[in-house]
Amino acid sequence: MRLGKACGRARGERGRCKTATMRLANRKLPATVSTRPHPSAPPSSTLRACLQASLLALLLNAAPSACSQASAEPDGAPAVAESAAAPGAAAPIRFLLTFDDGPSAAASDNPTERVLATLAHNAYQDDIKAVFFTQTRAWHGGGTDIGRQLIRREHADGHLVAFHSATLLHANHRFMGPAELEETLQRGVDDLAGLTGRAPTLVRPPFWAYDADTLAAYHRHGMQMLLTDLNANDGKIYGINFSWHKRANMLARLAETRQRWAAGSMAVVDGSTPVVVTFHDVNGYTARHLAEYLEILLDVARELGMPLAAKPFYDQRDALERAALASTVRAGELRPPLPGLWNWLWQ
Repeated sequence: MRLGKACGRARGERGRCKTATMRLANRKLPATVSTRPHPSAPPSSTLRACLQASLLALLLNAAPSACSQASAEPDGAPAVAESAAAPGAAAPIRFLLTFDDGPSAAASDNPTERVLATLAHNAYQDDIKAVFFTQTRAWHGGGTDIGRQLIRREHADGHLVAFHSATLLHANHRFMGPAELEETLQRGVDDLAGLTGRAPTLVRPPFWAYDADTLAAYHRHGMQMLLTDLNANDGKIYGINFSWHKRANMLARLAETRQRWAAGSMAVVDGSTPVVVTFHDVNGYTARHLAEYLEILLDVARELGMPLAAKPFYDQRDALERAALASTVRAGELRPPLPGLWNWLWQ
C-alpha cells in the first residue's frame, strides 16, 4: 500500500516538474544573467519536490515490477505458472515445441506428416515430442479422414494432442455465446478422447483471443490454456508464406524471454525452464524448414548466453505435459504478452 502511494506521489510530482520545466523552457533568457529569481520561476519548494520525485523515480526504476504489481494485481493473485517463484535464472532452458491449426488434410506432400518426420529424425535431436493444438472438425483438416488419421498418429508417436477448435472454420471463442462455447468445447474434448483415448488437458484459443469467461469455460472442461514465449509468425498458410527473418525474429523474441528467465520469473520443471515455441504444422514452408528452425533455436540460445538442457527439446510426453501445464495461464485478468498484432488487438 505504501509503495502504491509512493508511486502515485512520484507520478504527481513528475507532472508538476514537467509543467515547471516547460514554463522555464518557453521563457526567453535575458541578455545578462541575474542571480535573482525570475518572477515566473518555480518556487524552491517545487524544485525541491522535483528533485525528490526524480530520486524516487530512480529508486522505483531499479525495481519496475514493484509499482505495476502493487497497482495492477491484487494480493494473492495467482502467477502465470504455478512454479513461477522458482529461481529460473540458473536453470538451463528447454524448448517446448507447439504446433497450431493442424492437422493438414493434404493427400500428397502433407505438411503435418513432414513435421512429424522431422521431429522423429533430424541432425540435432531425434524423437522430439511436441504439443499439437488440433482443429478436430476443420473442413480442411481434423474433420477429414486424413486429418483424423494424423491425430491418431500424433498420439501414437508419443506427442501430446491438445485442443484448438471444433468448428468447420477457425472460430473465435470470444465471439461465441455461452451455450455455443460450451457445446464446441465439449465436442472437441469428445473428439480427442475418441481419437486418442484420453481427454485433452491443454487448449490454445484461436487467434490467441481469450478473456476471463472463456478461460473459466476451458477450466470447466478440464483444460488449461497455454500461450507462447516465441512465435515463428508463420500463421499465414496460403500464398506467400516464406520468411526471410526466421533467425532475427527468434533472436528478438528469445532476448525478450531472457529477461524473465534471468529474473527467475519463469517456471522451472524437472530442473529446466520450459520455453514455449509456436509453429503451424499446416504451413508448408514451416514443414520444409523445420530442421532449420531447430538449428536457429539452438544458435540464438547460445548467442544470448542461455544454457541448454542436456536434451534441448522434450522427448517424453509426460515430461512435456508437466512442463506445458506449469507454463499455462491460470487467471483471466492476467495479460501475458501475445505474439505480434494480437497483443494490441485483444489486450
